[in-house]
Amino acid sequence: QVQLEESGGGLVQAGGSLRLSCAASGRTFSIAAMGWFRQAPGKERELVARITWSTGSTAYATSILGRFTISGDNAKNMVALQMNSLKPEDSAVYYCAARRTEAPGSPFDYWGQGTQVTVAS
Repeated sequence: QVQLEESGGGLVQAGGSLRLSCAASGRTFSIAAMGWFRQAPGKERELVARITWSTGSTAYATSILGRFTISGDNAKNMVALQMNSLKPEDSAVYYCAARRTEAPGSPFDYWGQGTQVTVAS
């Protein structure tokens, strides 16, 4: 099993920045990719960004392109999400996730508890 712990959420004014961090523990050798999801009230959970460990390749949701950046340290089993130019519609619970395969579109196997991000207008 893999355990994921997020940190860094909070309240920020529109246009501001936040940095989310996620630390993985347990059977981390099984992780092939990590990512960040978010879920706002009444909406489905959506993939925000993901990074693949072997190649370092990243992918982003179109709604956050140019504003958010995912980064990771495979050796330290950590992933971060730098969020700039935040908008009220970015408000959501953000979840760190990990999966055992690199195959695009594969489901994520492990999830953190989530951290709340609130962007005030």
